[in-house]
This record gives sequence, structure tokens and C-alpha cells, in this order.
Amino acid sequence: MNRIDRVSAILIQLQSRRLVRAQEIADRFNVSLRTIYRDIKTLEEAGVPVIGEAGAGYSLMEGYRLPPVMFTREEATAFITAGKLVNKLTDKATKEHFETALFKVKAVLRGAEKDHVEHIEDGIEVIDNPYLPGGTKTSANIPLILECIADKAVMHLVYFANHTQQQSDRDVEPVGVFYNGSNWYLIAFCRLRFDYRHFRLDRVVSLKKTDLRFRQQHPSLKEFIEQLGRQEPVHKVVIRIDRERVRYFGDQKYYNGYVSEKKLGNKVEMTFLTCSLRGFAHWYMMFGDCAEIVSPESLREEVISMAQRMLQRLGAGVDPVAEFG
Repeated sequence: MNRIDRVSAILIQLQSRRLVRAQEIADRFNVSLRTIYRDIKTLEEAGVPVIGEAGAGYSLMEGYRLPPVMFTREEATAFITAGKLVNKLTDKATKEHFETALFKVKAVLRGAEKDHVEHIEDGIEVIDNPYLPGGTKTSANIPLILECIADKAVMHLVYFANHTQQQSDRDVEPVGVFYNGSNWYLIAFCRLRFDYRHFRLDRVVSLKKTDLRFRQQHPSLKEFIEQLGRQEPVHKVVIRIDRERVRYFGDQKYYNGYVSEKKLGNKVEMTFLTCSLRGFAHWYMMFGDCAEIVSPESLREEVISMAQRMLQRLGAGVDPVAEFG
């Protein structure tokens, strides 16, 4: 990106937030802080009222605004693509807000860009994956949750716990929401349990913003997600399977942690990373008659244990250890 484009982009970034740190701008454009200081000085010399707050960052004088931003064809295409994802993966309220925002974006496009958007809109689609549960069933209002996070407002939840098959009422201090697999989750401090909990939003029966405010400074959402990842050890699995059977895996291999594969004669050696050896063992049993476990030994033991239980239920007198070698 040349300097003129970068300075223009910095001005747009300054308009997007009340306060922007110099390091954030430098990271975005992959340049040094000294370069950003020079760019800010260029804006000031051009008459842009940039306010620098020592140790905090930069902001624009209250009330200063540029004329409406004009979007490029590529940016408009990105909005259309994002809209398809929002429509498929979020709740009703978020869809409606995004649709309204998208109309505003389209309103400021030039004629040629409007024609381009109309032609490509029907050329992008997000399809439900047949191997995952049906489309998002989120009933909770994500914009309301985000409003509570911004206002530090306590939320009252009625939550259905799947493991107990019971509903519970609780007040929570929201930290953040994240999407994983095919579901949205809320991380919050639960005042009932006096601990942090995560809640699946499709199991939230009702949600209400209360007049209570919390002062506690919670860890960031990023810290919680990193902690969730650390709590689940990752296992490397290597198997060899008959070459002609690999094509039947389809997308299933990706949902079981597929990493890579290499051909070894009439076999294919496949490597996976999984958080659950038991879950992988269940999947392996579907094609175990034409595959062998290279590593780890603990997966082999898990499969043998499953085979023993299956044979006991079937009433067969076969030694699974001998059967599986």
C-alpha cells in the first residue's frame, strides 16, 4: 500500500472509533511506530483535527466528520459475502440489523458498483453441512447480549441444562460470545455458582437485561477461549488404510481432525489431531476392517476395549485381542 492510501485508511480508522492506539495502526499496516507518527503529522498539516492523548492514543475532535465513504467494488463484494454468512450463522435480530446496514452500504455505491453487487448477490450461497446439526437455532438476542457487555449490565437468564434436563434461573455478568462448531456460546460470570460458565445460546429459554450494573473487571474473551483450548489435550493419530477406501471418507475426515496423508503402495497413511481418542475410536470402528492404527497405542487400546464391550453385548465368544492383533 502506498503512503497516500495508507494515510487515507488511517483517517477512516480514526473515524471508526473514539480512541485508536498508534500500535494498533502500525500492526494493521505492518509499519513502524515512527511511520505512523509521520502519517498522523501529515493529517494534522492537512487540517484534520487529530487529538493525541499521551499513553492512550489518537482521536478526532468531536463533531468532525468527512463526507460519506465510497466503497470499492471489492469492498462491496466483501459486504455481500459477509451478509450471506450473517444470514446463515447468527440470530434473527443480528440478521435484521445487518440487512439494514447493508442497505445503507448499497445506497452510497456508485452506479457501476450497484450493478456489480446485483449480479453477484445470487452467485454466493452458504449451504448447511450435512454432517453437522441443522442451521443455527439460536433464540437468544445476540445484540442484546452485546449491549449488556458494553453497559456492564447484569442479565437474567432462564437456561435449559441438557445434562439435567432442567431449567434454572440465574443472574450473570456477560463477558463475550463466540461461535464454535455449529453453535453460539456465551461466557459469563454466574452469580448463582459464583464462577465463570459458558452457555449454549440455543438453550437459553429467555434473556432479560436488568437494571443492575457490575463493577468487576472480567478477563477478556480471548483469555477464556485460550484457556478452553488448553484444557483439552490434543492427540496425534496416525492410521494406514486401504487406498481404495479413502474416497469414502468424504468430509468426515475433516471433522475428525485430518491434517495430512501420504501414499504407501496400496495404502494411505493419514495423520489426524484430535481432542478425543474415544470419539476418534468410534469413528475408526466404522472402517476398522480395512485400516490399522500406527499410533498412539492408547487409541489401539481404546478400540480393543470397545470391541470387547460390543462382543459381550452380542454374546460372541471371540477374543478381540487376537482379532485385532
